[in-house]
Amino acid sequence: MTGGLLVTGALAALFASALPAQHSPSAITDPPPDKIVIDIATVNGSGCPQGTAAVAVSQDNTAFTVTYSEYLAQVGGNSSPTAGRKNCQLNLIVHVPQGFTYAVASADYRGFASLQPGASSTEKASYYFQGSPSTASRTHNFQGPYDDNWQATDRTDWAQLVWAPCGVQRNFNINTELRVNAGTSDPTTTSYMTMDSTDGDISTIYHLAWKECPKS
Repeated sequence: MTGGLLVTGALAALFASALPAQHSPSAITDPPPDKIVIDIATVNGSGCPQGTAAVAVSQDNTAFTVTYSEYLAQVGGNSSPTAGRKNCQLNLIVHVPQGFTYAVASADYRGFASLQPGASSTEKASYYFQGSPSTASRTHNFQGPYDDNWQATDRTDWAQLVWAPCGVQRNFNINTELRVNAGTSDPTTTSYMTMDSTDGDISTIYHLAWKECPKS
């Protein structure tokens, strides 16, 4: 899946040590006025087959969303042996307006889970720039019995944000994973967890932070 999107600013990582320290840009309150283009280089994974993931930018340019339509992991019943784990990797090319850099301050993940007594599930997300020597991940666990919407938030303090290097093009990668374990549940019953939406109302939301690069 490829495509261009407009957004003021860009994306970044929810980790604290993936890139060498850059010159400290000065903080700004509002997004820069110029638009940038986000090209989706690749979308890969069992949780996001071709054509089942979409990216959109908020009108106020403070966030972007990812919506999935077939992101479901399940075990038990007639589930296939590989259905218990699903994943998706988004590789994004971000063209930043000159003089600005970006970070993701927080990310909200949502979906629905139906877990039998004794079953459990995990939502995991990783973030990194292309060429980074390390990857940080955040994990959220859920325990059955559970039959409801779920939400998990990854949040990073301002002082710990890692900003895209000024003046350098680096693709940004977001890896997500859903895993369901049958545990001690009745193997004839089905447990599942989704991060998808049939009506577009459930999306992963990435909230952006902004800085101005040092003047050359």
